[in-house]
Amino acid sequence: MLCTRLTNARFLTMDPDHPVAHDLGIWQGRIAGLDEAVTSLPAREVVDLQGATVLPGFIDAHVHLAWTGFKQTTPSIAGRTRVDDVLAVVAEAVARTRAPGDWVSIAGYDQRALGRHLTAADLDRVSDGRKLYLLHDSGHGCVVNTAVLDLLPADIPHENGFLAEQAMGAARALRLPHAQEDLAEAIGRAARTCLAEGVTACAEAGIGGTLFGHSPVELGAYQLARDKDLLPLRVQLMVSADRLRPVAAHETDGIPRALDLGLRTGFGDDRLSVGALKVYTDGGMMARTAALTSPYEGLDHAGQLQDDPDVLTGLIVDGHLAGWQLAVHAIGDRAADIALDAIERAQRLRPRPEARHRIEHAGLIRPDQLPRFARLGVSAVVQPSFLRCFGDDYASIMGKERAPWMYRGRAFLDHGIPLVGSSDRPVADGSPLRAVQFMVERASASGQLIGPDEAVTVDQALHAYTVAGARACHWEDRLGSLTPGKHADLVVLGDDPRSVDSSRIGDIEVVETYVAGLPSRPRT
Repeated sequence: MLCTRLTNARFLTMDPDHPVAHDLGIWQGRIAGLDEAVTSLPAREVVDLQGATVLPGFIDAHVHLAWTGFKQTTPSIAGRTRVDDVLAVVAEAVARTRAPGDWVSIAGYDQRALGRHLTAADLDRVSDGRKLYLLHDSGHGCVVNTAVLDLLPADIPHENGFLAEQAMGAARALRLPHAQEDLAEAIGRAARTCLAEGVTACAEAGIGGTLFGHSPVELGAYQLARDKDLLPLRVQLMVSADRLRPVAAHETDGIPRALDLGLRTGFGDDRLSVGALKVYTDGGMMARTAALTSPYEGLDHAGQLQDDPDVLTGLIVDGHLAGWQLAVHAIGDRAADIALDAIERAQRLRPRPEARHRIEHAGLIRPDQLPRFARLGVSAVVQPSFLRCFGDDYASIMGKERAPWMYRGRAFLDHGIPLVGSSDRPVADGSPLRAVQFMVERASASGQLIGPDEAVTVDQALHAYTVAGARACHWEDRLGSLTPGKHADLVVLGDDPRSVDSSRIGDIEVVETYVAGLPSRPRT
C-alpha cells in the first residue's frame, strides 16, 4: 500500500525517460512510481491536486541560512535614501539597547542608495557610547563607528569607517560568536522562507569562517536545529577554507591541510551533510571589491583579491589534495583566472575527474575563459537574481563591452559547462521562479536587457534549479527529478512555467512544498 498518491496533476519530472506524468505514488518518503505503475494501487491518502503543475523541489545551490534568519529580525535601513533617515533608524536601535558598550547591528546597508558611504563620524552622532556595526548587503563590507575603530589593530585598513573583506572580518572578530540556540532559531526562520518558495534542498555557502561564519562551532548549530525539528528541508554545509589546519597525516595520504579528524565532503546523511570547501578569492560587485582584470567604469581601481594569489592557490590545491569538492567564490574575471589556474594545477597533481569543483557566482567571465571551464569540468553556480535586482547598476560599472559577460547562461551551456541556479540569499531575492524568469528574459527590474544573447529556455532554467543543482551537490542519485526511487521532494505550482508568458513565471503561486513525501502545511 502506498502512503500517498498524488493525482490529477501535470508532473514535469525532469527525467527524460518519463518527462510528464499524471499520477505519482509515495511510499516511506520516496517516489514509488508514476502513472500506471501506481494508479491502481491502494493508498492511505489520495490527494487531488486539481490540475496543478508539479516539479521536483527546487535546489538552491548557494544560500546563507543563518545570515538570512538574523537579517529577518535585525533593524534595517533598506530603502532609505537620505543619511538623516538612516541615522534615525540607527538612533532608534541604539535607544533599545541596555547599556553603553553594547553592540548594535543594523542590516540593509548599501551605499548606492545614499550616493556615498556612511562614515564613522556619521555614526558617532547617534551612537551614544555603543559599538555600531552596519553590514553591507553584499556581505563583503561594513561601516562601524569610532568606538569600534578604536578596538582594531592600527594596521587594519578602512575608509572613514568602511571596512572591506578581511578588514571587515577583523571587526567581526571583536564580537562574541552567536549562541548555538540563537543560530538554530535563525536557521529555522530562513529554512521556512525557502520552503515557502518551493526550495526543498540547499547548500549553505560557508560556515565557521572569518567572512561569513557566525561561530567556530557553527556546524553544531545546524545539528541543534535538526534536533529541535527546525530544519524542514535538506541542507548541505560548505565549510570555509580558513578552517583548514596543517596535519601530520601519513605521507601516502598526501593531505597537507585538513579539518580535525579529516572531515571532508560527503560526511552526513540525506538531511544534513558536509558539502564543498568554500574558498573566497575576491569580493563582490555591490561593494566594488570583485577582482577584475581592468578597472570598474568610472573608478580608478579593479577590485581586490582576498589574499596574495600564491596563498589562494595553495589553499585551493590543498583542499583538493585533502579530498574536498571545492566551491571557489570568484565574481570578477581576475578572480576566475586565479581559481581556474589553481584547479588546473590541483588536478595535475592528483587527478580527480569526479570532484565536480564549482565556481561560485562566476559573475564576470570573459569569452576566453569559457573553454577552460569546460576542459576542467567546473560547474558555474550563478545567481540570476543579482542582475534582476541590481542589473542596471552592474551594467553601468562593467561598461558596454563587459556587461554581456555577466552571470552568463547560454554561453555556459553552449560550451558544455554545467549551469547551476542559486540565490545567495539574503544578498538578493531568493525565489527560484523569479530567477527562472530572468534567465529566460535577461531583463532587470527596470526592464533593461542585460546580455540578451545569454538567455536560455524555460526548460534549461528549470534544469539549473533541479537536475543541475542536484548534481552540483552530489545528490543526483536521490534528488533533482521525479524518478522512482528518489526522495519525494516536490513543489506544487499554480501554473506551468513552460506554458505561461515568460513575464508571468515569477508570479506563479507556490501552492505546496513536499519534503520526503510530507507537505509543508499538513492537511487537517
